[in-house]
Amino acid sequence: MKKICFILGLFCLMTSCQKKEEKKACAKEKTFDMYQMSEMATLMERMYAHNQQLRERILKKDTIGKFPEFFNEIFTAKFTDESDNDAFFKENAIKYIAAQKLIYSDTTNLKKNYNDGLNACITCHQGKCGGPIPRIKKLIIK
Repeated sequence: MKKICFILGLFCLMTSCQKKEEKKACAKEKTFDMYQMSEMATLMERMYAHNQQLRERILKKDTIGKFPEFFNEIFTAKFTDESDNDAFFKENAIKYIAAQKLIYSDTTNLKKNYNDGLNACITCHQGKCGGPIPRIKKLIIK
């Protein structure tokens, strides 16, 4: 009887050790996928960076250059979720581009036009994805 218990105990011990080793092997094989931003998210990051630089130029009363044509990619960039590319977004994208172009065509009201461009961003984000709103608001020139 003692031999049977000993053999049974030894068998349980060996099989439980094997399972732990298998789990460790599985954990080593597990890979993580890095998050990749959509074309639209990347574009919005570029537009944000451009507006940050533009803000500095306006505050320093430096020349602002010309309208950045890459902003027009707002009409063609791919979304993370294509259902976000709806009529609301398209309408607001048109307003945003018009507001941005006005910054470069009417430099007499530069600060107002710049802030109007940012407010166009905020208006769209209020209806879609509110996350970036506090960040956008930091760009407004008071």
